[in-house]
Amino acid sequence: MAFDVRTLCLGILSIGEATGYEIKKALEEGPFGHFLEASFGAIYPALGRLTEEGLVACRAQTHPGRPERKIYSLTLAGERAFDTALQATPGPDRFRSEFLFLLLFSHHLPARRLGELIDARLENYRAKVAEMDLHADEGLSPGLRFVKGHSRAIYAAAIKYIETHRGLLERQLGGVAAE
Repeated sequence: MAFDVRTLCLGILSIGEATGYEIKKALEEGPFGHFLEASFGAIYPALGRLTEEGLVACRAQTHPGRPERKIYSLTLAGERAFDTALQATPGPDRFRSEFLFLLLFSHHLPARRLGELIDARLENYRAKVAEMDLHADEGLSPGLRFVKGHSRAIYAAAIKYIETHRGLLERQLGGVAAE
């Protein structure tokens, strides 16, 4: 089993049972957001396959006046499959960024738009750092503390780099990007 949506689902379920929605939320907002992107269109088929293979169990939960929810949990076979997946050698990190794509072609942007893009990204990165700083590390596993610290360091380094080097892009447009 490679590092894919199925592996992410197994990893999240190794922490505790969850719905498909909760898995999606963990991939967007939690520490799992730093690994792979996964849409509902990828998560639910992965959970279906994992259930068919006996790696995940699924039970229905009903609440009066609400739709039925499917709660997924890891089976013993799923725990073994996840442990096996953790033994694989990871590939190189890949960084994809629409923001950097736009900056690659910044010479086609009006100076005002460039400034807006840079300022918005700085605000986004600062918010991510502030959010990480709000939550104490106490009670987190060593692995989660490490991933959180690594992620924070990347955002902080990106902030510093953008603040220090934004002039490279702004000068190409003949001045400050606040025209």
